Amino acid sequence: MRPWLAALKRFEEADTPCVMVTLLRSAGSAPREGGAKMVVSATESVGTLGGGTVELLAQQKARTLLDAADPAPHEEEFILNDAIDQACGGRMTVLFEPLYPPPLVIAIVGAGHVGQALVNVLGPVHCRVHWFDARASLFPDAMPGNARRHEFVEPASIMQVLPAGGALLAMSHSHDLDLQVVAAGLRRDDLALVGTIGSATKRGRMLHRLRDMGLEDAARQRLICPVGLPGVGGKAPADIAIAIAAQLLAMEQRV
Repeated sequence: MRPWLAALKRFEEADTPCVMVTLLRSAGSAPREGGAKMVVSATESVGTLGGGTVELLAQQKARTLLDAADPAPHEEEFILNDAIDQACGGRMTVLFEPLYPPPLVIAIVGAGHVGQALVNVLGPVHCRVHWFDARASLFPDAMPGNARRHEFVEPASIMQVLPAGGALLAMSHSHDLDLQVVAAGLRRDDLALVGTIGSATKRGRMLHRLRDMGLEDAARQRLICPVGLPGVGGKAPADIAIAIAAQLLAMEQRV
């Protein structure tokens, strides 16, 4: 695998912002021909445009775009003359493509039928899914590229991977575990959604127990149970997954 391609994959898996820098074309005396690439993050640069001042300027430009959180592609021409301490006399046209982590991060607790259906529905969506379950055997061998499996369920660990604005979905095999997860989410005031699958009866019981945990106000205001866009689909796992995905996408549009 080419070094820049391996770096791009590594940055994507780590949710590290980076810029894909491509030499679109060159004219005259230039160190590389069109098609040369490098990937630049805040701390690394992998690949090369041929070295020299242009490469340094391209790295600086890429990091300026990252600092500004600018998502738009940029094209810039560099003339290899004395102004940039180059005497080749050529030209290099460079494309900068900023790449950022998905704006929506979702933690799903439970790898049962609904969890599996939801992860599959979210597979083509531009989001990051953290999927939790202590029962490793339930995870499928093949998973969407935007999903990461975590073979344990600890509310503190879930909170560590869930950034501000993220969505928390409790859909495990255990109502007690769902309660622990929901409570951990409600103790934060920066999550966009805290929800669990279930019924009106489950919601009532959960609200009662959350009240005993000192979370009554947060639960009544923010807990979504049952989670999923009302009026979408039926009770089959795929139907529930579609309703939940619709609610997540509607939430993202409002942010």
